Amino acid sequence: MAKPKFQSPTGTHDILPQNQAYYDKIYKTVKDIVSFYDFGKIDTPILEDANLFIRSVGENTDIVEKEMFILKTKGKDYLALRPEGTAPIMRAYIENGLLSLPQPVRLWYFGPFFRYEKPQAGRFRQFNQFGIEIIGESDSIVDVQSVLIMYKVLQELGLNDLIVKINSIGDDKCRPIYRKDLIKNLRNNKDSLCADCQKRMKTNPLRVLDCKNEKCQQALLETPQSIDYLCEECKKHLKDTLEYLDELKIPYLLESKLVRGLDYYTRNVFEIESTRSGVVLAGGGRYDNLAKVLGGGNVSACGAAAGIERIINEMKETKNRPMLKDVPDIFFTQIGPLAKKKSLPILENLRKAGLKVGESFGKNGLKDQLGKASRLGVKAVIILGQKEAINDKILIRNMKTSKQVEVKQEEIVKELKKILKEK
Repeated sequence: MAKPKFQSPTGTHDILPQNQAYYDKIYKTVKDIVSFYDFGKIDTPILEDANLFIRSVGENTDIVEKEMFILKTKGKDYLALRPEGTAPIMRAYIENGLLSLPQPVRLWYFGPFFRYEKPQAGRFRQFNQFGIEIIGESDSIVDVQSVLIMYKVLQELGLNDLIVKINSIGDDKCRPIYRKDLIKNLRNNKDSLCADCQKRMKTNPLRVLDCKNEKCQQALLETPQSIDYLCEECKKHLKDTLEYLDELKIPYLLESKLVRGLDYYTRNVFEIESTRSGVVLAGGGRYDNLAKVLGGGNVSACGAAAGIERIINEMKETKNRPMLKDVPDIFFTQIGPLAKKKSLPILENLRKAGLKVGESFGKNGLKDQLGKASRLGVKAVIILGQKEAINDKILIRNMKTSKQVEVKQEEIVKELKKILKEK
């Protein structure tokens, strides 16, 4: 087979019909759970001012330094394809005056994001995420709700081998002291760090803790832990969070090197990992300084996001497959040119009546059409022939009893619903 002339760009992928069921299932599951907790859906532009991410995510983060897709318009606007969802939502919160609403404001989103990185399993340059943000509340209970909602979504999708990893990176009071001691320790181990971490040590030292390089992991064994430097307020915040998780019986581990790597995080950060595969499926944390950085004053907030492609991979590997499409209860067959012409209006009336109907109008032979109906396991088959089309009647066959009746076309819905009610 010849190689296609055009292919999808590196790191992107087509979502084919056989995979759409996964996205639909995840969307429905998320919507059902967040609606119960009174979240409203928000959609932000795919393009944002690039400086929004430079200011919020951090100039020295991998996202800003290596991963943003930047473009300049003819009008010299400096834009970026959004690499994450929290900063745009906080921008929307400030710009649209959501501070005037009763707080906290609970928002959720579902859509595509973009990062320029090496494509690998479950990681793409164009990828999809869903996320939640709770803006305008400082109590640790909303941290726990963020964990709970993500955890329950994953469970509802059939993923049960999960562990929550959690840490506190402190706030503006206690983190500077920790940062100072961390830098001192890293300098003492500089020669054991990879080139990237030697650079991060100067610009974003907490990010060093997140390095997956085995050499760096060994060098970091004796680094100080942020949890030992927490002020009383941050310590209480973490303690309350863990007590809530205990009440919920959600399994967790305190992970001293978990930092999440974005400048806007404060206090609690967390990830939800599959214990089966070791893949991080969701993560988030508190970001009490983000609104201030973006010019919106002091607004406490917490949120989380999950990678949809990663979740789908996990669902496939655990053979947790959603139904690929709705199976019809009824199958519509037709015989002859006149019957085919009259079929579409009848089918549309059945749709309006809320009935699930399959058809194979491209086939003319009754045998082929009935064969497909049999494979689908429908409860009833409609047969419209030339004679029935002339007389405005139709045949309905009960597939369980094999009984067949002729009814007027205006009585089709009534007869079909009677068959569908049978056990």
